[in-house]
Amino acid sequence: MKKLNLGKLTFSYLDSGKETDELVILLHGFPETSFMYHDLIEGISAKGFYCVAPNMRGYSSGARPSGRKHYTRDKLTQDVIDIAQELGKEKFHLVGHDWGAAIGWQVVHDYPDRILSWTALSVPHTQSFFEAILNDKDQQKKSEYIKMFQFPFLPEMKIRSKNYKLLRKLWYAQSEEEVEDYLAVIKEKGALTAMLNYYRANYKALKRADQETILGDIQVPTLFLWGSKDIAVGKVAVENGHRFMKGDYKFLELDAGHWLVQEKYDEVKEAIIQHLKTHKRV
Repeated sequence: MKKLNLGKLTFSYLDSGKETDELVILLHGFPETSFMYHDLIEGISAKGFYCVAPNMRGYSSGARPSGRKHYTRDKLTQDVIDIAQELGKEKFHLVGHDWGAAIGWQVVHDYPDRILSWTALSVPHTQSFFEAILNDKDQQKKSEYIKMFQFPFLPEMKIRSKNYKLLRKLWYAQSEEEVEDYLAVIKEKGALTAMLNYYRANYKALKRADQETILGDIQVPTLFLWGSKDIAVGKVAVENGHRFMKGDYKFLELDAGHWLVQEKYDEVKEAIIQHLKTHKRV
């Protein structure tokens, strides 16, 4: 792992490729780390891109401020822009899965001039996703855990119980090496609470989504991949999200669950590489 200093925060990250090539930042979600992209960044960089996969705020031991106020979408979004800036890249490609996708949608909406291309994995446009959580019974069932995460202390205790049995069951597609990396980070002091603070800090915005626009139209070239067997994201959230796509847009539905990179690695890799090549500047 390499280190990147951004003021008071120090992010750890994996990278692959030549630093002079176009930058691709890959954002992981919960409960994973940058290690989920370990193979993918090598596959992408071989095609002429410089890939950086950071351990996000709360996952990097040097970027783990205490308190949920430090994990709002605006701060998570700014981290991505700051990372690109520190790497000396004005424009870059962005890939995100799960919470990485949720953050990515905000980044490409707020900073469209900085984005060459955007690939979202599993999680659709934030407005559509939040609306579905509030109004669609299927999505409400899939997202019950979000409400549970709002309680203090108890979610941490439940997740840690029986040697992280819940997470181990959830990681059905991950390799043993991946699981070891994830657990090593989760067991660090303050890490699990920081990860859950993503849900706690942004819950009020979720509750307002059927009354106001949380996120608007997307203008940047977008590729969205979703698994039809996803345990966390239903079809209503996905289909209603298409209406916000105002630029070049491609949607790919896969016969898979939530862990697209692990379950459909070849298809995901090829789709991302094709999208990156299509929107490469040079």
